[in-house]
Amino acid sequence: MTELINFEDKTFAVYGLGLTCKSVVNFLKRNKAHQIFTWDDNLTKRNTKQKKIFKIKLNSVNYIVISPGINIEKSKFKEILFKNKNKIISDLDLFYLRNKIKKSIIITGTNGKSTTCSLIHHILKKNNIKNKLAGNIGKPILDLKFVKNEIYVIEASSFQLEYSKFIKPYCAAILNISQDHLDWHGSKKKYVNSKIKVFNNQTKNDIALLNNSEIIKLYKNNNFLGKLKIIKGNPIKLKKNINKYLQLEANKENVKFAYFITKLFKINRKNFVKSLNSFKGLSHRHEIFLKLGNFTFINDSKATSFESTRYALKSNNNIIWITGGQPKKNDKIDIDQFKDKIIKAYIIGNHTAYFAKQIGKKIKFEISKNLKTAVSKIFKSHDRKKQVTILFSPASASYDQFRNFMERGDKFKDLVKYNVKKFY
Repeated sequence: MTELINFEDKTFAVYGLGLTCKSVVNFLKRNKAHQIFTWDDNLTKRNTKQKKIFKIKLNSVNYIVISPGINIEKSKFKEILFKNKNKIISDLDLFYLRNKIKKSIIITGTNGKSTTCSLIHHILKKNNIKNKLAGNIGKPILDLKFVKNEIYVIEASSFQLEYSKFIKPYCAAILNISQDHLDWHGSKKKYVNSKIKVFNNQTKNDIALLNNSEIIKLYKNNNFLGKLKIIKGNPIKLKKNINKYLQLEANKENVKFAYFITKLFKINRKNFVKSLNSFKGLSHRHEIFLKLGNFTFINDSKATSFESTRYALKSNNNIIWITGGQPKKNDKIDIDQFKDKIIKAYIIGNHTAYFAKQIGKKIKFEISKNLKTAVSKIFKSHDRKKQVTILFSPASASYDQFRNFMERGDKFKDLVKYNVKKFY
């Protein structure tokens, strides 16, 4: 167990005041932290004097909590933050430093984190095991009311893990690794190194779950103390009538991890499979939100890289594909194996030339610039007598035209519903 600290005699600097760090400040106030100093680069009301005070305090505080979105390499306080790097922690650390946690499960990886966490939470709950879902999946972990004997299922991003020092999960898993967030981490090696920090504080009584040969080798080379369990094979071949959402290519590995993790909590195969039937998929993740005649509409806005979109293309046929947005660094749009599945692509966003070049002459495509135009053209142009799947899987980040993938996905659903009323 991580040694708890007395917050009343500790001082903190909180850098960034987005959703996560606002919850940090409120948490520190509730726990009567001795002093809290805050700064956010985007708050224009802050003056030069306040900035100077915050910078000085970075040298004297006990801990520095940084917003997950801030890269200290690009920060205005880069030099002083590197000097005090041993003080930098995450909101996850504060949770472990404050609470005597019975058992926790931390899930990380490039794709499938939210679905796997939600699935584990659902299965434990269905089998009368009290647990809470927290972390990068939605509600900040420090906003939760801590209950001593409950299990905590936590989704952790590479940004959170980059700064974490005190997390100690009973069970930790890396679902998969592909190139992502390289604009933030700088290289795949650094990205992977942030992920494997999830195992740093585990003891011989804790469990590590992996299925990637590269990460397994790295795990062994680091001599981590947890018991390594390698996820392989398929012990839970599901019947066709059991939750079709979970039988999608994107979810097969998620289900396997959930099975082996919930098995640690004495849930047998029969009860596991029974629990799957009532699991509902998450919004924006291959969300089949409307079937209308021969048209099936899928909102896969969470696909912020081509690796994520690959699963959606593999799982469908007769696809009208809406793609485009802000490309990830070093991402490649490789559709060779899917070109026979795609009827046509509509490219949106501020980087249409990039997507057009990547797609080339492999499939028919049309540049639509924005989502509104793309959806409208689909309703006007495609024969409703033929079965098609309208797949919104952007294979890119949303920030060129939207605040986040949720806003982007909701906009797609709203536009579809508007055009349904207009054309049907």
